[in-house]
Amino acid sequence: MSEVGKRIIFHELLTPEEALSKVFSTVKVEPLGTEVVRIEESYGRVLARDVYSRIDVPPFDRATMDGFAVRAEDTFGADELNPIKLRVIGNVETGAEELPQVNSGEAVEIATGAPMPPGANAVVMVEYTKRSGDELVIYRSVTPGENVMSAGSDVMMGELILRRCTVIREREVGLLAAVGIDRVEVFRRPKVAIISTGNELVSPGKELGRGKIYDINTYTIAHAVASMGAEPIIMGIVRDNINEMRETVNKALNISDLVLLSGGTSAGLADLTYRVLDEIGPPGIIIHGLKVKPGKPTVVAVSRDNKLVIGLPGYPSSALMIFNIIVKPILARMLCTGVDEVKIRAKLAIRADGAKGRRALYPVSLVDTGHGIVAYPLPAESGAISTLAFADGYIAIPETVEYLDSGDEVEVTLFTHQYMPANLYIIGSHDLGLDVLIPMLPGFVRARVINVGSMGGLYAVKRGEADVAGLHLVDEETGQYNVPYMIKYDVKNAVLIRGYLREQGLIVPRGNPKNIRSIEDLLRGDVRIVNRNKGAGTRFLLDLKLKEIASKMGIKFEELVRKVNGYYYEVKTHTAVAAAVAQGKADAGVGIRAAAAMYGLDFIPLGWESYDFAIPIDRLEKDSVKAFLNMLRSNEFRDALSKLPGYKVPNDIGEVIWKGQ
Repeated sequence: MSEVGKRIIFHELLTPEEALSKVFSTVKVEPLGTEVVRIEESYGRVLARDVYSRIDVPPFDRATMDGFAVRAEDTFGADELNPIKLRVIGNVETGAEELPQVNSGEAVEIATGAPMPPGANAVVMVEYTKRSGDELVIYRSVTPGENVMSAGSDVMMGELILRRCTVIREREVGLLAAVGIDRVEVFRRPKVAIISTGNELVSPGKELGRGKIYDINTYTIAHAVASMGAEPIIMGIVRDNINEMRETVNKALNISDLVLLSGGTSAGLADLTYRVLDEIGPPGIIIHGLKVKPGKPTVVAVSRDNKLVIGLPGYPSSALMIFNIIVKPILARMLCTGVDEVKIRAKLAIRADGAKGRRALYPVSLVDTGHGIVAYPLPAESGAISTLAFADGYIAIPETVEYLDSGDEVEVTLFTHQYMPANLYIIGSHDLGLDVLIPMLPGFVRARVINVGSMGGLYAVKRGEADVAGLHLVDEETGQYNVPYMIKYDVKNAVLIRGYLREQGLIVPRGNPKNIRSIEDLLRGDVRIVNRNKGAGTRFLLDLKLKEIASKMGIKFEELVRKVNGYYYEVKTHTAVAAAVAQGKADAGVGIRAAAAMYGLDFIPLGWESYDFAIPIDRLEKDSVKAFLNMLRSNEFRDALSKLPGYKVPNDIGEVIWKGQ
């Protein structure tokens, strides 16, 4: 040993949570800028912007079955005993550009996926027809839209298809390709320099001398960095020489965004890491040990230009566990992703002792007995290579627990994973407020939003499929929102949480060229609307207003909607309503003021509505749901939401306003 340092004393040990809090309060950890890449080079990259569709998918009405494109009304009443005859005037294959006009009494043979010819609004499956020359005999009637996928029924032009901070993999790139996007803006990959320290280390492939061991950590840590989507830079092995270490650390700081060292962080006389890392500041070293075992000597320092240097333990399994606990959350912030840990429940095979005031980390090997999973604790501090080979993950025994006995249930954090499921499913009505809230959630929350309308969300909660459902359902008799539906549909397993208020109204083009002033104007022959999907709260609101008009006119609701041009033109989100109006596909649609403002459209108010959240009672203790509710109640979210046009925050936001019995 050529350099001797003063023995390190660990004066203030921090829990991993305290350590991360100190890191994030000392250094602004965030994405490092963006770049544009081609989609074929985008695997594993993270979107830097929300992506909106530039086209409808499909871009035209198309047949979903082989058969004959017809006017549905020409087939009404057809059955085996009373067939209807039509004249075949042509044939349409997939990719066809020239399409014949279908008039009354005519049909066109059509292939699955082919564009629907003008005039036709349904497809009769070939199984229910018989053709002789140009004569077609139909033995079954069809309804308008039957066996037809409408333009935009999958994805609407202007619809949000992928959110910022989404990791691009095979499904996401397929969606990008489907809407014609060939380049995307992604966050730059953080460059992570990796240094292994110690006189005993030799690079794999070289001859192993007496007292030497092969360097393992360089490669395990590099792969762990790459698995996060960052770019590892291997700096090689540094001997226990202060000048060599100082030179390598400074070089690493110049070419990377984060530096990871392994080894050389214990309290021995030969440890030089602390001396070098304190020199890179101010502030230099900010964390001087963790309240964990193994991993106590973990060190974190900050350079003059606010770059982090983290010293990991030397034993491979220990280094990987501290990487998971400390480095992953830091890289997740730099990449704008969640910490993609997979945890499973298991039962301990043998007793595992705690660490007397420190958090004990045990690598474990998992065995599936057929009746459940059993976890076998492995030695973490011995440096045994078998630990690295056989460990599937690790468990943590809290500081206050003396030991866990055999048969006790434990949570295992896996070192690797096959999939990354969401841990917060938000199913229900589309809302722009959620688009504001979700990016504010902590990194461990991986939210999946499924827009199925308020009724779809209500049923998803009742069936236990949703963690959270956004609802805005107005009761026809009382005018009250949401609570009557929780009672009417007997949703006993849930609570209703107060959300916020949104202003609903008619979205019309800028300048309102058709002078639309009220719902009654939607009955005019020169006005075409865009409607929300069945089950959406906005659809309920429109239907309620139309029922009131029908009652005044003394006609049935069903008769009235026939007068509304575009009533069956449905989209799934408020922004899609605004996009349809902005693109001239409709003259008006019911939606929220914020969506109109996004597209620079005019807005005619209809009133304020309550947008609340139904949550299954058994999910209230779920960490991701707790995080959702905490953010909902926060001043940060209140301030952000109040900046959206047409939103109001009530004083009791986040409170329980109804509970199932």
